[in-house]
Amino acid sequence: MTEYLDLAAALAALPVELPAGRLATEEDGRQPLLWISDDPAPGGLWRQLHRAHPQSGLWPLLLTPLDRTGPDYRPWLSGELYPTDAAEPSLYDPAALLRTWWKQVDGDEDGEEGEDAEILDEALAPYGRTWPGLAPAATVPDGAAGTEARELAEVLRLRGARLGLVRAGSGAEALTVCGWGGPANHAGTGKIAAVLADWERRFGVQVVEVGFDTLELSVPVPPATLAEALPLAAEHTAFCPDLVFQGTGSLTEYAEGLVGAHQWSFWWD
Repeated sequence: MTEYLDLAAALAALPVELPAGRLATEEDGRQPLLWISDDPAPGGLWRQLHRAHPQSGLWPLLLTPLDRTGPDYRPWLSGELYPTDAAEPSLYDPAALLRTWWKQVDGDEDGEEGEDAEILDEALAPYGRTWPGLAPAATVPDGAAGTEARELAEVLRLRGARLGLVRAGSGAEALTVCGWGGPANHAGTGKIAAVLADWERRFGVQVVEVGFDTLELSVPVPPATLAEALPLAAEHTAFCPDLVFQGTGSLTEYAEGLVGAHQWSFWWD
């Protein structure tokens, strides 16, 4: 009940007028987890709410469903939200998570070579099956992270996403609070949020849009060269292997797409 009152009070105190919407809850319908608009997000509203976040404590998200023609806007209105303790991501070491996931990708988690070692070496070139470590942090100018997030939101909302508001300190934290479970076949939301929070710190990225099993992040300072992009691509491959193994087929090709890109997109099968 306390969390409900906190969310309701925060919504009531907003200096921005909201369109028609409702509270989305857990499966049992008792615990409100976020507010969601009934219709697509209007122009400029995400921008206003994002600017108001330091005072409101409500993180704005663009929310998309698994099936746009379905009546329940899965998972947001279908009871498929399973909140995690917002403190859980702090229990994990992001570098250790990425290293472990890389070992799972390369088939050598238990010290044994995978059956397709040669194919893996080629797909993961130039690193092969050796984890390269974390990419260097970017230098993010003051205000650049927020500006880029707001600009990306205005582009993405044109796809018809609804507006969501979660009582959270950041986009990474919002995912655990609202109970999103998109990467469940890869890792729990607490672990995913731990890496996202680290990317928020190191690269200034921000969570802008969330789908049933997709994420869209804004990137204020993208890599300028392939050499800069390669270690970042390794982190992305550990975080979301489908990007390479059901996508480009090559870490290097994926890295080429990161050069100069102000948007990172993730999806889990």
